[in-house]
Amino acid sequence: MHTVSEVAKLSGVSIRALHHYDEIGLLKPSVTGANGYRYYDRDALLRLQQILVHRELGLSLEEIGRVLDAPDFDRVATLKAHRQHLKQQAERYGQLVRTLDETLAALEGKTGMKDKKLFKGFDPKAQAKHEAWLVDRYGGDMKDQVRESQAAIQAAGASEFERMQAEVEGLEAEIAQAMAQGLPADSAAVGAILKRHSAWVARSWKRPLTAEAYAGLAGVYQDNPDFRARYEARAAGLTDYLVAGMLAYAAEGF
Repeated sequence: MHTVSEVAKLSGVSIRALHHYDEIGLLKPSVTGANGYRYYDRDALLRLQQILVHRELGLSLEEIGRVLDAPDFDRVATLKAHRQHLKQQAERYGQLVRTLDETLAALEGKTGMKDKKLFKGFDPKAQAKHEAWLVDRYGGDMKDQVRESQAAIQAAGASEFERMQAEVEGLEAEIAQAMAQGLPADSAAVGAILKRHSAWVARSWKRPLTAEAYAGLAGVYQDNPDFRARYEARAAGLTDYLVAGMLAYAAEGF
């Protein structure tokens, strides 16, 4: 049996997240002592492993709960299927590493690199799925906006794309830290981070950003399963916290 702090150290999942999993019924402790301490046995650890695997595959916590609690759930068969999927992903990520290595070598003047090789290893099906969701969800001129976004990314080049990605990941980490510190989503401190985030969005869109557009982007983050999986993988509850902050900033910060 392991305490919640021991499970946190073993798995890398925060104590806060483990408490959240308990509250929503996703991962209940095997035993709760008279002192209120949570204890987890090996079966609970195996369930936590399944939760983390499904998170890696992009499922929401609600979806994971339905999968794991289904009457016909087979842990061994599911692990085998995940292993095959991850093996395929590993091969693709291996290609992405080679693509980035070639890009770095080209940027450092060591080798040449054709433009078409800049995007070798990226998953066009995943991108097409994301774009189709945007068009279906918002309609109107979203298809044209997707095309403009694609053109902007290609025009930016690999080095600028990597810089932009690193910048937004840093901002997301700051927002997650603010949430962990218990700062309100509409606080001035969070607003200062979102001011930089909104500036990043404007640069990535290559156009001025309005309060309405920023609030609309918050809706995308809230509704799109890919974005939700991205933020929840960083910290449980981060999606709703980020969305609340963005809406507050859209109402007051512009």
